Amino acid sequence: MRTLPAREDLLRMVQELEIHQIELKMQNDELRRAQEKLAISRDKYSNLHDFAPVGYFTLDSDGLIREINFAGAQLLGLNRQQVTNKSLAGFVATATGKDILRNHLGQVLQKQEVQRCEIPLRTKTGEVIFGQLQSILIQPDENSAGGFFVAITDGTSQHQLAESMRIAQEIMGNKVHERTAELTRTNEQLSLEIEERKQTADSLREALEIIKQLKEQLRAENTYLREEIGQIYANLNMVGDSTAIRTVLKQVSQVAPTDSTVLIQGETGTGKELIAHALHNQSRRRERLMIIVNCSALPPTLIESELFGHEKGAFTGAIARRIGRFEMANDSTIFLDEIDTLPQDLQAKLLRVLETGEFERLGDSRSIKVNVRVVAATNRDLGALVAAGGFRADMYYRLNVFPITVPPLRERREDIAALAWSFVQQFSKTMGKPIESMQRQCLEALQAYPWPGNIRELRNVIERAMIVADGQALTLDLPKFLGNVEPTGVALTLDEVDRQHIVAVLDRTGWRVSGKGGAAETLGINPKTLESRMQKLNIHRRKPPAPKH
Repeated sequence: MRTLPAREDLLRMVQELEIHQIELKMQNDELRRAQEKLAISRDKYSNLHDFAPVGYFTLDSDGLIREINFAGAQLLGLNRQQVTNKSLAGFVATATGKDILRNHLGQVLQKQEVQRCEIPLRTKTGEVIFGQLQSILIQPDENSAGGFFVAITDGTSQHQLAESMRIAQEIMGNKVHERTAELTRTNEQLSLEIEERKQTADSLREALEIIKQLKEQLRAENTYLREEIGQIYANLNMVGDSTAIRTVLKQVSQVAPTDSTVLIQGETGTGKELIAHALHNQSRRRERLMIIVNCSALPPTLIESELFGHEKGAFTGAIARRIGRFEMANDSTIFLDEIDTLPQDLQAKLLRVLETGEFERLGDSRSIKVNVRVVAATNRDLGALVAAGGFRADMYYRLNVFPITVPPLRERREDIAALAWSFVQQFSKTMGKPIESMQRQCLEALQAYPWPGNIRELRNVIERAMIVADGQALTLDLPKFLGNVEPTGVALTLDEVDRQHIVAVLDRTGWRVSGKGGAAETLGINPKTLESRMQKLNIHRRKPPAPKH
């Protein structure tokens, strides 16, 4: 017979059972809370997994897609149901890509570590994208048969960039290859040319030696010609032995070696240009050509361009750059004849050149520095012209550093015979007429005549006489030559003789002063000089006779 537990034991057992129930309830509550947390965590993980910017694929050991996140489905342009349980290889666009995927999964299975590759995938629309894969092995356990976890990102942009770089490198490589070949050919050609030049070096040296000899010969000939020209000008200047001309020649020899500005004054035809040549030929600048400018012959609109030059487009008609006379005369002498006709605005610019040696071409703001000696000439009284406001005083004082006055022919009558005979000899050579003598009566007529045109007029008279000469003795047609002027024995002043001759010439030319066949041309003087002479001698233009009825 079984013995029943005592009451106290039963109570103790009941109490233990109640305590156990309480503990079990607490454990159940704790387990429930853990399950709730696990569910919340699983939901969070699922959301992160779905909306991650990377496509996550879970493949079984045969490569079938068992799980895929939202990003992975979007990558292929499908939903999850269209992708699940499909082979990932079915979405590969090319056979080569399928081989790459198969080898890739084989490497993951073999090495059991993360492997990477790139395969072309075709989306639902047929577009091919380049997926960059990172895969790892899922080990089998009691809950899973194992497989592969694959993360796929869209590397199409990187692939295209890499492909563009590859193509660019290929093109560059081709260009480098072509350029290298071209340079090789050029180098070969240059080598041939260098060899040819080496072969012709001796010939070139010989040619240079010949050029050197020719330059020396040319220099010697140039020196000879300069000496000949110098002798010609010297002879022309030094004909005569009068006190007046000897004074001029002494002044020339005194100032020529210096760089001082010289003002040559004298009537038209007295030989002012020849004096300028004598100055230049006796100066340190004689190795360079003297530049001559006749100020009265230049149009007022062009005289600045002629003196200082201009740039292309400086004014209408300036189609090219032009070097001015002052720039041409650098390190030489410039002879400004009839300086009195220079406009006053140009006188100011010329004054700057005289003082600083600087000027600007028309159309150019840059200053040009020159070293030029200025010799000016005039047939007018510049002092009187300054007083009348026709010439700048500062310009006059700057020019009048060393004045030389060339005497008129009527003040050196003792030189007339020598001058006339020198002209006879010159024309004898050029015309082929050997004149050996001149009648005394002709010489007396030449010495009695006042010569308003000075040496130039004397030369013209001798030239006309030489043209008609038919023997060895030179004669003059005295009535035609003298007009109303008596050769000897008449007590007339020089001005009266001069006046009579000018009036006679004016009568023969119809009182035309300038132009072809005019009185100035007949007398061999400048029209302005003739008009000035007529005013001084009180010669007025005669009125034409009234027409007969």
